[in-house]
This record gives sequence, structure tokens and C-alpha cells, in this order.
Amino acid sequence: MSVFLIAMLSGVGFIVAYRTYGRWLGSSLFQLSSKAVCPAERWDDGTDYVPTKASVVFGHHFTSIAGVGPIVGPAIAVFWGWLPALIWVVLGSILIGAVHDFGSLVISLRSNGQTIGDIAGRMIARRTRILFLTILFLALTTVLAIFGLVIAAVFKQFPQAITPCLVQIPIAVVIGIWLNRRGADLRLPSVLALAIMYLSVIYGDEGLLGAFNQWAAGWPTIVWCAGLLGYCYVASVLPVGTLLQPRDYINALQLLSALGLIIAGLVAATLLGGPPVESAGEMIRHPLELSAPAINHAARSEGAPPLFPFLFITVACGAVSGFHCLVASGTSSKQLRREPDALGIGYGSMLLEGFLAVLVILACSAGLTLTGEAWGSVYADWSSANGLGSKVGAFVSGAGNFVASLGIPPEVATAFMGVLVASFAATTLDSSCRLQRYVIEELAAALGGGNREGGAGLRPLRVFTHRHPATMLAVVLGLGLASLPASGQLGDWSLESAGTGGLILWPMFGATNQLLAGLALMVICFYLWRRNKPILLVAMPLLLMLLMPAWAIVDDALIGSRGSSFLGNGQWLLLGFAVGTLALEVWMIIEGILLFPKLRGIREAPAPPPGRWERDPDARPSETP
Repeated sequence: MSVFLIAMLSGVGFIVAYRTYGRWLGSSLFQLSSKAVCPAERWDDGTDYVPTKASVVFGHHFTSIAGVGPIVGPAIAVFWGWLPALIWVVLGSILIGAVHDFGSLVISLRSNGQTIGDIAGRMIARRTRILFLTILFLALTTVLAIFGLVIAAVFKQFPQAITPCLVQIPIAVVIGIWLNRRGADLRLPSVLALAIMYLSVIYGDEGLLGAFNQWAAGWPTIVWCAGLLGYCYVASVLPVGTLLQPRDYINALQLLSALGLIIAGLVAATLLGGPPVESAGEMIRHPLELSAPAINHAARSEGAPPLFPFLFITVACGAVSGFHCLVASGTSSKQLRREPDALGIGYGSMLLEGFLAVLVILACSAGLTLTGEAWGSVYADWSSANGLGSKVGAFVSGAGNFVASLGIPPEVATAFMGVLVASFAATTLDSSCRLQRYVIEELAAALGGGNREGGAGLRPLRVFTHRHPATMLAVVLGLGLASLPASGQLGDWSLESAGTGGLILWPMFGATNQLLAGLALMVICFYLWRRNKPILLVAMPLLLMLLMPAWAIVDDALIGSRGSSFLGNGQWLLLGFAVGTLALEVWMIIEGILLFPKLRGIREAPAPPPGRWERDPDARPSETP
């Protein structure tokens, strides 16, 4: 019963946290008001600023922040033992991650939908705006380069997921047209979309479709990267309600139904055991039990880096992730119709993601054994545990075993979990492209001189303040990095190695991502400080999320407790990326420390209107709540 009890207590804990701590944050700290006019209503342009039902925004926001992060991170962290991973996920989600996401969303709502990087320039200092935007730019370039590889890896491992993922695109377009032009109720399209998606999973690998899946699974990774980034270009420049919103919404339906199936399967496995498997000529059910150690004391001797600080950068999504502040302030804040909706979308989505991470931990710690597979065979040593494919496979197999315990055919259960992972990776990819477009537009405006901060600037860059050039730059840079071989040596290039270039900077992504969370918490701290609000509940997570990533960066660059340092291994690009990121962090912290005592009770400059300020520096700004 221990596995089911862990899931139940975690779920109850998240619900209690939402109804107590979350509501207190909304009513007392951020003082959400139903009378406030949100940016989506004030600046409705039909493309980026689109007033939308809270349920649809929730679907977009949740699937965008989830991706494969709460799957891969916890699945790797189980190597240190399921208990440290579980504690960090539960406490991190409630006290840090949800506060970070909620705060980022609220201050963007009150800043005309500006991204967190732009807001930093008003909350702290002008220079921090460019520093923050630069960090965001580097991080998102890595995401665009790596997630094509992630999706290609999933498709190669689970070809049956290809057709269902492709089917989602026309379904999303139809639902987008239905909702935006006919004003139809959500219930009927939701049921139809979910039914079609289930049918595509059940029958999408038969006959010609199965042959297509096998053929497409054999495409070189670079072909998948190019095709996916081409799709991202289209999704980024189209009105948000045409493709991005409805696709994320139906993916959210898919996830919620998947969570329901996993939980029901967990109950069935607890009471009846795992799916029937043949052993010694008879069908048996293996009992559900935690086969992973609570704490793996042999982790260091088996090649794992130290628990501190690497647990805190390995498990990002599911506990706290800097990428979430980009989604909250980049797209979600431009769609909300009412401020009070920010509680469910900002705080609630993070807790649901934390619960997903808990289920991942249980699937990898107990679900694998339901068919007799030994936990140690998958987690034999750190090199195998740290592999992307093996960890995605561990979750898909473990969660699939839960679902198969309900009597669902194992191949269908596995296909459903594979589709879930690939769909989430795709939603992260297309949301990241749109976010990168916003970052490029803002960075080009800041450097191009078309803003209040004066100076002629680098005027040629102002072309990138427009939607199509900014999106094209995002796609070209992401594809350019992806096109390199993982070694970074052009002499190693081949059609098979191309597409793996995102792995060059991937070792630094975890630390950079968590550093973004720390810097976003810093911006939230300044927002509260300027309003004479208490900051302790944000300042403590802020210190943790500045310390752990910096510690990890120094270790990776110089000490090498993972096995070898960037310096000692001659990885000069990674070393430069690490040193540059750390320098930007230190610079922002120094700026903050110098200004912090002077800004208590002093409101920042009002947020300028969106889309006009870079072209019209004298545009009258709206009042900032």
C-alpha cells in the first residue's frame, strides 16, 4: 500500500496547499482583483493579446510548462533514491515553483503583458533588462535545438506515437476555428477531440498507418528537427487562438485523462498486482512495491554527481523551473480575461505538474517491476540512468504497466504514454519558439535604440522587433545549433549525427534554467519591495535558487564532480557559456544589492503599451497597478 499511499498523500498535500497557501498569496500578497482590466482585454489584437476562457488558458499554460521536464528530471533523480526526489518535488512545488510561476504571471498581468526580462529593466535597473533578456535568449536557443532531438528520440523508440501526434494538428485547427468563429461551448469539441485522439492511439499503428510510422521513425534526426521548427514558425506567427491555444488545450485534456488512467491503474495494481505476465507456463501478477532504494547510498560510487547541488538542477520542472516564468509572462499573461484566474493557472498548474512528477517517480521506482523487470537493470549506473532515451523509456514502461493493470492491452497502454511524452515535447517546442520571438523583439528594441532608454543604438537590429523576422531568426539559430554534431567538431558531421547539436550546450541547460528561476524570483522580490509588501517567503526561495545553480555551474566548469570539468575536458564552448552565464548572474545580483535599499516603497515606471513603444518612444504608457 505504500506506493498508493505516497500518491494519495502527495495529491492531498497539493490540494491543501492550493486552498490555503495559494489562496493567501492571491488575496493578501498579490491582492488579485476581479475589477482589474487585464492586458488581453485592454490590448486585444487578435494575434498575441486574445481574451480567452480560463480553462483554455490553463490547458495552454500547463502543457507548455510541463513538456518532458517533469518526466525526464524525476526519472533521472530516482538514481539518488526515490525519497530525496519526492521531498524536493513536493516541497519545491508548493513553496518555490508555484510561487515563482504565480508571481511571474501576476506582475506580467500588471505590466501590459511584458516578459519577465523586460519587467526586470523596470523593477531593478535598465542594464538588468538586457542581461536578463540575453540569458533568456541563450536558454531558449538551446531549447529549440534540443527538443527536436527529444521528439525524434521518442518517435524512434515508440513509432506508434507518430500518427496520433500528427493528428493533433488538424484537430487543433478545427477546434480553434470552432471556438473563435462560432463561439461554441467547450464541452462538445473537448469530447470529440479526446475521442479522436484515443482512436488514433488505438488504431494509429495499423495497416498503412503502421507502415508510415515505421518509415517516419527512420528519418534522420535533422529531418525531424527541420520539420518541427518549420511547424513552430507557423505556430508562432499565427494568431494564438488558431493553433497554439487549441493544441495545448487538447493536450491538457490528454494529460488529465492520462493522469486519471495512471491513478486508476495504480489502484488496480495495488489491489490486484501488475498486468498478467507469463512465468513458468502460467500467468501471474507481480505485486506493486517500491523496488528503488529510498536513498541510494551507492550513488556516488556508481558515477553519480553529489546530491547537493545536482538534485536541484536535475529536477527542475516538477519542483521549480525558470522556463515557467517565460510561459507565464510571455504567453499566458496575454490571454487571461480576469486577474483571479491567475491563481489556478499560475499556482494551480505548478502543483498539478508536481503531482505528475510524483507519479513519474512512482512509475520509475515501482511501475517497472510490475512485469518482473528489475529496477537495477535500468538504473545500473549513472551513465545509463542519465540517458534521455532510457529515462523516457522508464517512465513510458512504468506508467504503461500501471495502465495495463486495468486490463488495457499493454501495447495500447505503452502507445498512449509514448504519445503523451511526444505531445508534451512538441507543445514545449512551439511555445518556446513563440517565447523566443518575444525575447528577440524585446532585445532588438533594447539594443536598437527604439525605446525610452535613449540613444541611436544598433538601428539595423530594429528589423527584429517585427514578428516574422524575429521568428525566422529564432528558427534559424535553433536549427543551426541542432545541425551540428554533438561533438561540436564539423569533421564528425554526417546525416545521422546532424540534429544532435543541442547536446553541446545541454549539460549547462539545467543550471541555466534554474538560474532563470532565481532571477525571476529576484524580480518578484523587487516588485513586492517597491510596494512595501513582505518579501521573506520569496527571498528564501530566491537565495536557494541563486546558490544551487551557481554552485552547479562552478562544479561543472572547474571541479568536475560529474566526472570531468569543462576546463579539464577542453570543452571551450561549454566553458565560455558557463563563465558567461555566471558573470551575468553575478552582475544582476550586484545591481540588485546596490539598488535594493533605495527602492523600498518607490514604484517603478509604468509599463509602456505593447507593440508601440519600440516604434513610438513617446507613446503614452498605461498606469501600472
